[in-house]
Amino acid sequence: MRCEYVQQYYKVPACIGRRVIVNGRAGVIAEDCGHHIGVNFDNDKPGQVLPCHPTWRVEYLGMGTVRKLTKSQQRYKRFREYGDCFDSFIDFCRWHDQPERSWNGGA
Repeated sequence: MRCEYVQQYYKVPACIGRRVIVNGRAGVIAEDCGHHIGVNFDNDKPGQVLPCHPTWRVEYLGMGTVRKLTKSQQRYKRFREYGDCFDSFIDFCRWHDQPERSWNGGA
C-alpha cells in the first residue's frame, strides 16, 4: 500500500500496484519514492522505476500488478545492496549462490 505521504499531501489515490498514465505513458506504481511515485512503465523492463510527480499529468486508474524482476535483475539489486562487502563480483556470486541463502530456499 504505502505512499501515505503522497496520499495525504497531494490528495491522490496513489498506492503500490495502481495503474497510472503519466504524460501519455501507461505504467504501474511500483515504489514509494517519498514525495514522488515510482512508476514502472509498460514499455520499460521490470524493475526500471522512474520517479514521477504525483500530480503532473498523472491519471490514476484501477489496480494492476507490479511486474517481478528477472533472476538476473534480482541478483544485480542484491549486488548493489551487498557488493561493497566483497573484493570482486565473482566473490559476491559465490556468496549469493550458496544454498543456505533465503532466496535459494535456505533458512
